[in-house]
Amino acid sequence: MRNQELNLLMVFDAIMTEGSITRAADRLALSQPAVSNALSRMRSVWKDELFVKDGRNIQPTAYAQNLWAQIREPLQQLGDAVDQNEFNPATAKRTFRIAVADAIVDVVWRPLRKVIEQSAPGINIHAVPYTISNAESLLHDADVDMLVGAQSSTSNVIRTEFLFNPCYACVMRLDHPLTKVPLTLERFAAADHLLVSLSGEITGYTDQVLAQKGMKRRVAMTVNHFATVPALLKETDLITVIPSSTVEQAIFNGELAVMEPPIDIAPTSVGSAWHKRQENDKGLCWLRGHVNRIIKEHYDRHMSELKARICPQCKDAS
Repeated sequence: MRNQELNLLMVFDAIMTEGSITRAADRLALSQPAVSNALSRMRSVWKDELFVKDGRNIQPTAYAQNLWAQIREPLQQLGDAVDQNEFNPATAKRTFRIAVADAIVDVVWRPLRKVIEQSAPGINIHAVPYTISNAESLLHDADVDMLVGAQSSTSNVIRTEFLFNPCYACVMRLDHPLTKVPLTLERFAAADHLLVSLSGEITGYTDQVLAQKGMKRRVAMTVNHFATVPALLKETDLITVIPSSTVEQAIFNGELAVMEPPIDIAPTSVGSAWHKRQENDKGLCWLRGHVNRIIKEHYDRHMSELKARICPQCKDAS
């Protein structure tokens, strides 16, 4: 049985148990639209209406009643077999999905894979694209087990752990004309800018700050990942305001010029997040512990090296 079909059966079981899509959503800690969408997929896959409206309630069809009679006990047995209160990394066989930007993958995946090879060989880790706009829906709809990104959630069902505050720098090629003169606000705004936009938006926080001062900049190019930024900057007149940790190899190797932005950029805290329904999932607790530790240790090293090499006056951003 494919995972998708099993997920549909779990949602079907919740609807049958609760007799209501709303209560089933609460039981599964999913949004009501997510459960409704799952029901639509069931109807398409199983070619039956499954539930019909009866006033404010819903009633199962004969097909649904027969199906539930066959799957209810096996589902319970399956739930007992994969009780998430028990987790032994040495013997566990699970797949975790994490929503992350490529810069986090660069930091976490290699050391995490070493941990898995040494102590949890049955664990799979799959990366899912992350943007601020899709973060909460990915967790609400159980599309991912956790995410790493901006701590912007106000939902009372989303749990978070602070990891670090990014340090923003203005970065450009070594012989860029702006490296030869003071980087004033006017020169900064007049330059051609590169924007890393994971969501595809063409404005960022820098534009908001400039607008408050009655100014604007030209976003001449956008990319939706961090990996290509150093190569773009080294061969063009573009400049960018970016978290220093995302281009650390290029700046620490002296391949790019680093300057303090002429605007105050309040950092948005970066953290890990997960849904409260998995708060006590021992497997996810194990994974979160390693992911969070790797990120915190990396960022501490980054800030120490940044202060030693480039920015003695930089404050700890953790």
